[in-house]
Amino acid sequence: MTVSLEQLRRCHVAVDLGAARTRVFVKGAGLVVDEPSVAAVNTRTGALIAVGALAEKMTGRTPDYIRVVRPVSGGTVVDIEMAQRMLRHLLGDKLRRQLRRKPRLRAAACTPHDSDPLAQRAAVETLVGLGARRVELVDTLIAAAVGCGLPVEQPTATMIMVCGAATTQVAVLSLGAIVTAERMPVGGDAIDHAVIQHLRHQHELMLPSQSVRPLQVALHGNGLTAQGPTFTEIHGRDVATGLARSVTVDTAAVREAIQTPLTSVLDGIGKVLRDCPPDLVADLADRGIMMVGGSALLPGLDQMLREATGMPVHIAERPDVCAVLGLGAMLEGRIQPLVLDPLAEDAPDAG
Repeated sequence: MTVSLEQLRRCHVAVDLGAARTRVFVKGAGLVVDEPSVAAVNTRTGALIAVGALAEKMTGRTPDYIRVVRPVSGGTVVDIEMAQRMLRHLLGDKLRRQLRRKPRLRAAACTPHDSDPLAQRAAVETLVGLGARRVELVDTLIAAAVGCGLPVEQPTATMIMVCGAATTQVAVLSLGAIVTAERMPVGGDAIDHAVIQHLRHQHELMLPSQSVRPLQVALHGNGLTAQGPTFTEIHGRDVATGLARSVTVDTAAVREAIQTPLTSVLDGIGKVLRDCPPDLVADLADRGIMMVGGSALLPGLDQMLREATGMPVHIAERPDVCAVLGLGAMLEGRIQPLVLDPLAEDAPDAG
């Protein structure tokens, strides 16, 4: 999956197909698509009813013949045809016509670290179906590091943590490459699921599919730490009666419920640091960890990592779009590789 900056400069469009959101960057136009990776389909006719934000609003509210699907899972395309149809509608007719005018359309795509050949093939097939003649694959970790302004091409260590919906990826980068990395199958969705299970078992309350976010908002400020709010009110449906009900939830118990997925993230960070050369770990003690991805905005997560690792933890300026903006910067030639002068051992003497 090694691709040169020169190859990326020839690309016209960059795509980040995430489990939660799909983002498209077009050279010269910037970020043109940032929508949820969701599509609503009429199962009787096979017609696409809605994509993006509108389809996401339909989740859990559709009649039997309308199915809401997510063609991307864990950063991997699981339904190529549906992913192509979703991308076509998200791009729109005008933009698709502009891209079709390119005689040899080239595309770049983010893929999770250590993704298997089938996952890489699925990403390529998806973009080939949109008219791309050639598809370059870039590791999400490198794209995100470039997008948040880390000096990845320098011979110093930088540590990045990509907090996605389905996976969390951690890596140490130096000289434009990954020194050591780890991918954990835990992300924002796992934290949501832990909260849902806690409310179901402890309070016999069933949440609508989109109501976990208000709970995370209630954990505002130092949400995952003891300084956060003590109680918060949650509305949902009673498991036994099916009637609407409100309960007052102890946020300390919620913090306890989400410790399991968060612990596996900390284990992954520890493994990356153990596998890292000592000189690079010394750099990281000063530089710390840069967090990107939509789940990086979970209130108090940075504070918890700070306490657990003893290292500085920073959140990128626009953490949710770092990966696609990094790809876009490579497409537009804004990233220069570190030039190493070859040692002229065999050069003739100047005299």
